[in-house]
Amino acid sequence: MTIAPYLREIGRGKDGARSLGREQAADLMARLLDGQVSDVETGAFAIAMRIKGETPEELAGFMDAVAPRLLPLPEPPASGAVVLPSYNGARKLPNLVPLLAMSLALEGLPVLVHGLEEDPGRVTTAAVFDALGLPPVRDAAGVAARWADGAPAFIATDDLHPSLARLLALRRVIGLRNPAHSLAKLLPALGARRNAVRVVNHTHPEYAVSLGEFLARTHATALLLRGTEGEPVADARRCPKLTAFLDGVEQPELSVPAQGGSLLSVPELPPATDAATTARYIRDVLAGAKPLPTPIATQMMALRALADAGRG
Repeated sequence: MTIAPYLREIGRGKDGARSLGREQAADLMARLLDGQVSDVETGAFAIAMRIKGETPEELAGFMDAVAPRLLPLPEPPASGAVVLPSYNGARKLPNLVPLLAMSLALEGLPVLVHGLEEDPGRVTTAAVFDALGLPPVRDAAGVAARWADGAPAFIATDDLHPSLARLLALRRVIGLRNPAHSLAKLLPALGARRNAVRVVNHTHPEYAVSLGEFLARTHATALLLRGTEGEPVADARRCPKLTAFLDGVEQPELSVPAQGGSLLSVPELPPATDAATTARYIRDVLAGAKPLPTPIATQMMALRALADAGRG
């Protein structure tokens, strides 16, 4: 089954390409996920979309195909849950996603983290969790067991959504991202429940607008922020703007403005970004030997407030 008609629409270059409607995008993505197209066509799709860029309408359509193919996971409790997508890893700054996840879990919120187990040249969240004695879980039973222990659960995309993971892996072949990278960070891994708060992060300011439109179109409950090196955790040195969405509607009273002015102090961070050093720092913070960076504490409060609002 060919996707040539869709490629003719999206593959005309930056200025000549036309965007797909939501139903068209859903049909196209379903064919890609179900392996109904050739490798050549899949590569053409990835390159065409990299040049054109995806619209919020296309992302919503793609997600219509992606979401039903997710691994079914346990229902979050009435108190809510938090979903953290981790797909970039640490480069220059320590990866503190596990610190955010474990701090939330200590407050009684179930946390699901999903992402890549390995990424050459970067320190993944999975590696830091492993150094903390929390290796990845592989299925719904593993998630439930980790939550029962009061700990966050990390599950690899290969287990959560194998067909989406295959699209993500294209980057290592052709050297370019494709819509799967955006979709992975937007996954409703615990379903569209209003008390399952997704953290959605972006790397460039212009994406805040398009991702906000996507969250509105899909009636999502989420906290949108500019992440730390593409990870869903507030920069430990300065808190970014935190924009809360409940059922797709922006909630100014639950949002937090970006921290302004000069930094009067900088938190003590790990001296290196490797997994072992980062894990030691996280243990010290959780034990009270080092302070929790204020921006991460602020993000935690925003997530708790949004989860509480989602119970209504």
